[in-house]
Amino acid sequence: MTSRRDFFGTALTGVAALSLLPAVNSFAAENNRYSRATKAKLKLRFALASDIHYGQPETDFPLHTGNMIKWLNEDHSKNHLDFVIVNGDLVHNRPDLLPEIKTKYLDKLNVPYHTIPGNHDFADATVWKNAFGYEDKYTVEFGDIAFVLAHTADTKGIYTCPNNAFLKASLDKFTDKKIVFVVLHIPPTKWVKNDVFVDCPETIQLLHAYPNVKAVFHGHDHLLDGVRYTDKLPHFFDSHIGGDWGTDYKGYRIVEVDEQNAIYTYQVNASQSPVLNSAKL
Repeated sequence: MTSRRDFFGTALTGVAALSLLPAVNSFAAENNRYSRATKAKLKLRFALASDIHYGQPETDFPLHTGNMIKWLNEDHSKNHLDFVIVNGDLVHNRPDLLPEIKTKYLDKLNVPYHTIPGNHDFADATVWKNAFGYEDKYTVEFGDIAFVLAHTADTKGIYTCPNNAFLKASLDKFTDKKIVFVVLHIPPTKWVKNDVFVDCPETIQLLHAYPNVKAVFHGHDHLLDGVRYTDKLPHFFDSHIGGDWGTDYKGYRIVEVDEQNAIYTYQVNASQSPVLNSAKL
């Protein structure tokens, strides 16, 4: 188990609420800090992107990967990002390309970044540590907000449940945090029969057992860019950056937490076509 204490902030009190804001075209006028409307200062703003599929044959993966770096750096220059999380499928069945995507692309992000393997990365803890310097499951702390990131596939790409012992130990460690976010490339439940996910009832039970777990973030299904629920717990998706299937647009998700611990999230249509449907909860 690796703990990454890269970020520190001021501990604040409050009850976390979560709002799903309209999806927006990248850099449109409304793509500004939504929480400004609440007159509350942000204490955290981060992005989640997934499914780059660097190295996939018959795709323009250098263009897609370069676009992601450009979009996120532009977002940071306009509104500030504290960090970026790349949630799986960085490469396409080519773990040997992980050092290349790191040095050639990810290291050009103007903010810190964190990664976690997906099923197409064909990686385990050793492979991930060799590429990024940390293992395939770890935690990140940002003041009174914590992140738990865990792997959901094996080195052959077979879907697996996350390591529940690691999840429980991490969630137990963070019981004093106001907000905990969990990041898993593959969701641990099948909402409908043909979902390309895996059923992990013990994982779901764990996530529901900790009131400060406010949201879970997934990639994997390139067609999904909204929210699904297990009980009252939201599971958010972020479309895709690369690959040869999925939503017509390519984009990423923004999450903002203000000083009252209200959570705001929206999907960004970074390629700007087509315009996304909008929703508010």
